[in-house]
Amino acid sequence: MKKDNNAVIYWLLTGCILIFIMVIVGGITRLTHSGLSMSNYKLISGTIPPMNEVEWNEAFDLYKQYPEYQKLNYGMSLEEFKDIYFWEWIHRVIGRFIGLVFIIPFIYFLVRKRLSSSTIKKAIILLFMGGFQGFLGWYMVKSGLVDRPDVSHYRLAAHLTTAFLTFSYTFWVALDLIFPNKKEINTKIRNFIRLSFVVLVIQIVYGAFVAGLDAGWIHNHWPMMSEGKFIHETAYSELNPVYLNFIEGKSGVQFVHRTLAYIVVAFVLAIWYKTSKLELTKWQGKGVNLLLIIVGFQFLLGVLTILLAVPVWLGVLHQVGAFFLLSAMVFTLHRFSK
Repeated sequence: MKKDNNAVIYWLLTGCILIFIMVIVGGITRLTHSGLSMSNYKLISGTIPPMNEVEWNEAFDLYKQYPEYQKLNYGMSLEEFKDIYFWEWIHRVIGRFIGLVFIIPFIYFLVRKRLSSSTIKKAIILLFMGGFQGFLGWYMVKSGLVDRPDVSHYRLAAHLTTAFLTFSYTFWVALDLIFPNKKEINTKIRNFIRLSFVVLVIQIVYGAFVAGLDAGWIHNHWPMMSEGKFIHETAYSELNPVYLNFIEGKSGVQFVHRTLAYIVVAFVLAIWYKTSKLELTKWQGKGVNLLLIIVGFQFLLGVLTILLAVPVWLGVLHQVGAFFLLSAMVFTLHRFSK
């Protein structure tokens, strides 16, 4: 690690931690159905919550104009509204704070010439990804303010997946600075881990589909979807044409998410098996072992989440597990790529 890079590394890792917190709060926001409580978007004034009863009633009256209140929460009290408002508000505030944490130090490092041309290019990509993530958040919220009292699961998946990918790239850029020395690359292992990363991202997308469709509240059995059935008949007969069942049907989406869990575990086991035959560096070995441990915990969390019908705390913990699993995958891939 170069001494001149320390401040830049800490800046990037701070961004990683903040994105992690953002994802946790976003998971709570989703699981508590709080995401549509703020029906407008104000970049500056939106950081200040209602400060008195008049302002709270104005915010509540605005919420009452939209489908979620009219179709799902009709008769909700002001105190109940305050509870859901809090999670969406803190979610948005953290998003704005992340923007400041990225932009202000970036300008400072540019002025002080602390960034290489390569890191400058990567940081600009990160700033674009962060801005796009904010846009997707509002684009997602808009989908729940028209006819249906819920956000589009496609937009939810895009919003969540972009957050995970922004974290991954931020972590990758930090790792480039932490481990600047190049080494000989085993391209076969690297390419297999790349494929594993893609499979894991697809699994994260389907996790978002499950969350967006509230598909975790059905088929609360394991290992079968229902007694004696690996795949429930509604997984392929709920919607027409058939393929829609696996991207828009609750049963079909849950079935894909369940099945991909086995596939992700198989890929991680294959990484462990393939690398066990090689002479690994210390950090390569740590990355592979971490992958193996985390995927086991994450699989267990997924099973418990299904069996217990997604209690909020367990749903959030499962999302945190996905975050750590992705982190371990990025770290391992980096150690086999640079």
